[in-house]
Amino acid sequence: MSKTVSAGGVSDDGGSNPLSGFSIVRADTMDVLEMAKGCPQLDIGTIEVAEVKEM
Repeated sequence: MSKTVSAGGVSDDGGSNPLSGFSIVRADTMDVLEMAKGCPQLDIGTIEVAEVKEM
């Protein structure tokens, strides 16, 4: 499940966006979405937030 964070809020339609970098953040819940809302990238685009599964 992924979420798209934009300047307008959070939506459930996470999908294909050009990948320009990534960060891995350890969190117990999707409350990390609040942290993503503070990213300067939102001035020009969106951020995809997704759960990572250890393999």
